[in-house]
Amino acid sequence: MRRVGSRAALRGGPSFSYRIRMRTNVYIDGFNLYYGCLKGTHLKWLNLATFCQASFPPPRNQINRIRYFIAHVKARPNDPQQPQRQQIFLRALQAIPHLSVHLGSYLEKPTRMPLHPPPITGPKTVQVMKSEEKGSDVNIACYLLVDAFDDDYDAAIVVSNDSDLAEPIRLVRQKFKKPVIVLHPCGPGRKPSYTLQKVASKSLILDTRLLPACQFPDTLIDSDGRTIHKPTSW
Repeated sequence: MRRVGSRAALRGGPSFSYRIRMRTNVYIDGFNLYYGCLKGTHLKWLNLATFCQASFPPPRNQINRIRYFIAHVKARPNDPQQPQRQQIFLRALQAIPHLSVHLGSYLEKPTRMPLHPPPITGPKTVQVMKSEEKGSDVNIACYLLVDAFDDDYDAAIVVSNDSDLAEPIRLVRQKFKKPVIVLHPCGPGRKPSYTLQKVASKSLILDTRLLPACQFPDTLIDSDGRTIHKPTSW
């Protein structure tokens, strides 16, 4: 299976072709990218503009706009600094002129889950705190379609492995005749969504070898002139 750095597609119809210097919008599913490629690494301080250019270099791709979809995380007993690190990262992203952040919601609620393996005696369930991100897939779908309607791009790139995005991708291709490339953030042990592969103009796996060279500097200045420091644990 080839990766985006090799410029080889997993799937792509023979009719798909690029026009030189296509206005390209990138739609990034933040949690999907994090859990697919970044969690457990020291690559979280990712400059998304540099990453997009490295993955889809000019002259064919003129990155017109980057939309980053995420939700505010909450502090956990074992990681109380998690929200602060995320806020620092979001401030760093605001230094990128053509990038916008779109927030969903992050819900936590107690729920009962079955024990595995089930015990022979005693309770067979345990109460846990279930975390669930809401809204990012809907937000991506809305902006992907509205931007196509407004003719804001010639081609779209969706960085996600969420099969719920298959229908908006299909509609953009069918109704607006615009190519949509899916970049699957699939780290070791993860497979690209076959549902997305079927509807995309081209389907690629994110090349994690590009990520080390796409990091922000340890210290940078945000849009308000304030200094931002990379979180120590990153």
